[in-house]
Amino acid sequence: MAVTRTLSSVLGNSQRLDGGAMFGNAPKALWTRWCEPDEKNRIPLACRTLLVREQGPSGERVILFEAGIGAFFSEKMRDRFGVVESEHVLLASLQEQGLSPSDIDIVVLSHLHFDHAGGLLQAYQEGQEAQLCFPQARVVVGQDSWHRAKHPHPRDRASFIPELIRLLEAPLPDGSRRLEIVAGAESELLGPGYRFHQSEGHTPGMMLGEIQMPGGPVVFAADLIPGTPWVHLPITMGYDRYAEKLIDEKTELLTDLVARGGRLFYTHDHACSLSSIETDERGRFRAVDLKATISNLAH
Repeated sequence: MAVTRTLSSVLGNSQRLDGGAMFGNAPKALWTRWCEPDEKNRIPLACRTLLVREQGPSGERVILFEAGIGAFFSEKMRDRFGVVESEHVLLASLQEQGLSPSDIDIVVLSHLHFDHAGGLLQAYQEGQEAQLCFPQARVVVGQDSWHRAKHPHPRDRASFIPELIRLLEAPLPDGSRRLEIVAGAESELLGPGYRFHQSEGHTPGMMLGEIQMPGGPVVFAADLIPGTPWVHLPITMGYDRYAEKLIDEKTELLTDLVARGGRLFYTHDHACSLSSIETDERGRFRAVDLKATISNLAH
């Protein structure tokens, strides 16, 4: 029996962050064509996850690519980082898919910045210690991104959650290891049908998960290409470590996806979850066939 997969977009908590920071050295007159800022110059951002349901010889497996920002911040910190909702939106969204936290088998993290991994934690409760949301889930992380999270640079130390690192190091309830730390393009836990593109421009060791699908591969674009405006090669974020390296990485990935008929899944685009990629008459990349949401995509 062959493995079949369906993909669905699942929303977590949303954010509003400074547009200038999100678009790096691009002038406001340009980026406001794509994103309308509020009175504080902030733009709307999703923290969208990709839900994969597999059916194969061993039964069903449920995989979540990232967990969004979640609701682990106190009210003061939610305001500082522009988190809109106080409740844990991802858990409610999964419930709408008929899933409880214990149904999640694997969570794949592109990196461990809090807006991608914070949703692994339960909602903030004053005076309570942090706890994991998905008690049975194994967690796949990249070797270099794990090292960065444990030994952050002053530039991005505030982007990590020390409590989360300690919780992920603890074993599962049955005593087995929770973490799989991946050093290359493949994960033993995920197995065939998945591979990773490595990226260094945003943060060390960021992994872009690629899922093989009958209609062409789907790549979780993470913070290499957080939304459709960033498909444009010169557009980078102020949060990126090395803008020029990131542009080179985008060029390589997008060229490959155009050649193979691949699609991108966007975690931060407030209006689009999935698109195909093509080049225009001048050879510039652009997102086409935009999907606001996807539900049980199987082709």
